[in-house]
Amino acid sequence: METTTVREHLEWMKKRALDLLDQGDLRQAFMSVISDLGKHDGTRDHPMIRLGTQMLEAGHLDTSIAMRKFIEGF
Repeated sequence: METTTVREHLEWMKKRALDLLDQGDLRQAFMSVISDLGKHDGTRDHPMIRLGTQMLEAGHLDTSIAMRKFIEGF
Protein backbone atom coordinates (compact mmCIF):
# COMPACT_ATOMS: atom_id res chain seq x y z
CA MET A 1 0.00 0.00 0.00
CA GLU A 2 1.35 3.41 -1.00
CA THR A 3 1.84 5.95 1.75
CA THR A 4 2.20 8.96 -0.57
CA THR A 5 0.16 10.28 -3.45
CA VAL A 6 1.58 10.39 -6.95
CA ARG A 7 1.88 14.17 -6.66
CA GLU A 8 3.80 13.91 -3.39
CA HIS A 9 6.06 11.26 -4.87
CA LEU A 10 6.80 13.38 -7.94
CA GLU A 11 7.65 16.40 -5.78
CA TRP A 12 10.01 14.26 -3.69
CA MET A 13 11.56 12.83 -6.88
CA LYS A 14 12.08 16.30 -8.37
CA LYS A 15 13.71 17.64 -5.23
CA ARG A 16 16.17 14.77 -5.09
CA ALA A 17 17.04 15.06 -8.77
CA LEU A 18 17.37 18.85 -8.68
CA ASP A 19 19.68 18.63 -5.67
CA LEU A 20 21.97 16.38 -7.72
CA LEU A 21 21.69 18.67 -10.72
CA ASP A 22 22.63 21.66 -8.55
CA GLN A 23 25.79 19.73 -7.64
CA GLY A 24 26.60 19.56 -11.36
CA ASP A 25 25.86 15.87 -11.87
CA LEU A 26 23.50 15.72 -14.87
CA ARG A 27 23.71 11.98 -15.39
CA GLN A 28 23.11 11.16 -11.72
CA ALA A 29 20.16 13.57 -11.64
CA PHE A 30 18.64 11.71 -14.59
CA MET A 31 19.31 8.31 -13.05
CA SER A 32 17.68 9.52 -9.83
CA VAL A 33 14.51 10.44 -11.76
CA ILE A 34 14.36 7.04 -13.45
CA SER A 35 15.04 5.17 -10.23
CA ASP A 36 12.55 7.15 -8.18
CA LEU A 37 9.77 6.82 -10.77
CA GLY A 38 10.10 3.06 -10.33
CA LYS A 39 9.55 3.32 -6.57
CA HIS A 40 5.83 4.20 -6.66
CA ASP A 41 3.00 2.18 -8.17
CA GLY A 42 1.51 5.31 -9.70
CA THR A 43 4.69 6.27 -11.57
CA ARG A 44 6.35 2.92 -12.17
CA ASP A 45 5.34 2.82 -15.87
CA HIS A 46 5.54 6.56 -16.48
CA PRO A 47 6.05 7.31 -20.22
CA MET A 48 8.82 9.80 -19.42
CA ILE A 49 11.08 6.92 -18.45
CA ARG A 50 11.34 5.79 -22.06
CA LEU A 51 11.11 9.27 -23.57
CA GLY A 52 13.71 10.65 -21.17
CA THR A 53 16.09 7.80 -21.96
CA GLN A 54 15.70 8.47 -25.68
CA MET A 55 16.24 12.20 -25.13
CA LEU A 56 19.37 11.54 -23.07
CA GLU A 57 20.81 9.16 -25.65
CA ALA A 58 20.11 11.65 -28.45
CA GLY A 59 21.94 14.42 -26.57
CA HIS A 60 18.88 16.53 -25.79
CA LEU A 61 19.53 16.53 -22.04
CA ASP A 62 23.21 17.41 -22.12
CA THR A 63 23.00 20.81 -20.40
CA SER A 64 21.88 21.80 -16.92
CA ILE A 65 19.14 23.97 -18.42
CA ALA A 66 17.74 21.13 -20.54
CA MET A 67 17.93 18.65 -17.66
CA ARG A 68 16.25 21.08 -15.26
CA LYS A 69 13.43 21.66 -17.74
CA PHE A 70 12.98 17.88 -18.11
CA ILE A 71 12.90 17.30 -14.34
CA GLU A 72 10.63 20.23 -13.55
CA GLY A 73 8.24 19.16 -16.31
CA PHE A 74 6.83 16.31 -14.24
